[in-house]
Amino acid sequence: MTRLRRRRKGSRLFALYAVASLVLVTILGAVLVRGAQNVGRSRGLDQGRAQAAIIEQMAIAPALSGADLSAGITSAQRDRLQKATDLAIFSGSVSQLHLLSLNGVVVFSDDGSVLGAVPVADPAFRSAAAGQVDVRIVEIGPQSSVAIRVLEPVIATSIGEVVGVLEVYLPYGAIAEKVQVETSRTITRLALGLVGLYAVLALISWGTTRSLRRFAADHLHQALHDPLTGMPNRELFRQSLDDALGGGRRGERGAVVLIDLDHFKEVNDTLGHHAGDELLRIVGRRLMESLRTDDVVARLGGDEFGLILPRGGSHEETIDLLTRVQHELGQEIMLDHVALSVEASFGVCFYPEGAETVEGLLQHADAAMYRGKHGTSGVVVYDPGTPLNPTHALVMQGELRGALEREEFVLYYQPKIELATGRVSGVEALVRWQHPQRGLLPPSDFLPVAERSELIEPLTEWVLRRALADYRTWTAAGLDWTVAVNISARSLGSLTFADRVHQILQETGVRPSRVHFEVTETALAFDTKLAGDVFGTLAKQGIPMSIDDFGIGYTSLSQLRTLKVSEVKIDQTFIAGLPDNEKDRAIVRSVIDLGHNLGFLVTAEGVEFQDTADWLLDAGCDHAQGYLWLRPLPWTDVARVFGPKAPTTPQFATLTASAEAWAGSEREA
Repeated sequence: MTRLRRRRKGSRLFALYAVASLVLVTILGAVLVRGAQNVGRSRGLDQGRAQAAIIEQMAIAPALSGADLSAGITSAQRDRLQKATDLAIFSGSVSQLHLLSLNGVVVFSDDGSVLGAVPVADPAFRSAAAGQVDVRIVEIGPQSSVAIRVLEPVIATSIGEVVGVLEVYLPYGAIAEKVQVETSRTITRLALGLVGLYAVLALISWGTTRSLRRFAADHLHQALHDPLTGMPNRELFRQSLDDALGGGRRGERGAVVLIDLDHFKEVNDTLGHHAGDELLRIVGRRLMESLRTDDVVARLGGDEFGLILPRGGSHEETIDLLTRVQHELGQEIMLDHVALSVEASFGVCFYPEGAETVEGLLQHADAAMYRGKHGTSGVVVYDPGTPLNPTHALVMQGELRGALEREEFVLYYQPKIELATGRVSGVEALVRWQHPQRGLLPPSDFLPVAERSELIEPLTEWVLRRALADYRTWTAAGLDWTVAVNISARSLGSLTFADRVHQILQETGVRPSRVHFEVTETALAFDTKLAGDVFGTLAKQGIPMSIDDFGIGYTSLSQLRTLKVSEVKIDQTFIAGLPDNEKDRAIVRSVIDLGHNLGFLVTAEGVEFQDTADWLLDAGCDHAQGYLWLRPLPWTDVARVFGPKAPTTPQFATLTASAEAWAGSEREA
């Protein structure tokens, strides 16, 4: 229908151009014809002027022999004039002829009459008497025949002065016929030229309108389609959704679905953007192939897609359809010789009951999708009784920017216990968001959004500066703790990050050896060479580097051999089962031995029970962290538990009781 409307619009545009060109050509033709007629008229007058001049010079002036016409002419002169003009009168080349003196007296006429001559008062006579030739077309005789009247000054050859006026009437018929023939030829040529011009203009108009129509269609297609996948974009999706919602108001049922790919950033960071683009194209094809012909599939931007399912069925049928789509979408694909399984979260909002506006439908589907990302089901239907998820990406990004400007973040610290002595050797800085409406938020509520945008970089710098400021404060209070700060994959992918860290350390006056950077194995896997370079540069500055969450990422033994690592931190996944799980014990003991053999310190994360701490101590683990000793708290609260007067022997039960007293109902990290 849209294409038909565009064709009709293009046809109307061409017709408008054609009519406008025809009007212009017609006006131009009329002007040219009028000009040709005027040229013909001018030629007739010029011919009459030339003929009268010949009569005056060849017949009249010689016959007068310099006579003064004011005194009349002699009979001999009259006879000569008669003989000189008889032939012209007889042949019809001259209709009438009068010879007048300067005072207007007719001294000679072809028929002997002294009447009908131009009066002296006529401006044309005065002009001729003054030596000028007056030529015009007039009507003469009872038949009102058209003639050319010429008033020619008669100049006496002997004295070279005007002595009279010759009034000659030349028949215009022959001249007009000749002029008409020439004019007709000219008009014919002009007409042919104008027809050709119109044809050229029509062809240009047709070509122009066709090009404009094609350009407009291309421009409209580009404006409404995604250049990477060729699918409808967000704008066309909204238009289609508005149309579908209009049908919903008439009782037609349907659903809008928002889809967000999981772990897409890791594909871009690990395999490159070309692989990410290819993945998006594959996802688009799979979605279109797995849905019905009248369903709308659009790429809304980034790794987000949208579906409009206009054919209403039951909610169960729609969920079954989307479950099948999700299954087909998740089939394994090969990108750069790497096997990947596509995972995605689906947020569904049914209309017309879900919302009355396009914005409402999108907001509700968006809320359902983000609930799906944090739940167990990949397909989540919006429930009107459930409040909107306030932490979806777009809203969260805007709030994070404001939080950075208003410094709404706070740092909590978890102590790192030296197992052999029970002493706190350092603390790990963990960021929290003191949200003005939702209270204290753990990092899991906002860090994933920050890491998927450019906000992670200023947030990391804020954490580093705040941690160093706190370090200087507790150092001044007599606490000899190092501070550990987590850095993201984006930081390891920036060549300027190490320089920025060096600058911050110089500004704060903190020695590099007092700051530990913790990097997850996953971060090291995104761009191995670049991450290794940045990792090495930080280590060369004297900053101890730790591999966090060791055992669940992608660190290879070759990386452990080449990276300047000071510490590995065993992920809590392997600690939770100690000391009852034999396989976990074998893995943890192997990591401890491997770390020590490579010269690393080994720290266990997530220790919650006394028997686990005892087992780790017996296995030779160096440090440990966990709720057994303390949940993350502000450093001042940590200092109350592990200050200078705290026990220095591994009295874990005593430490646990004291820590729990201070932790209270503190939210878990």
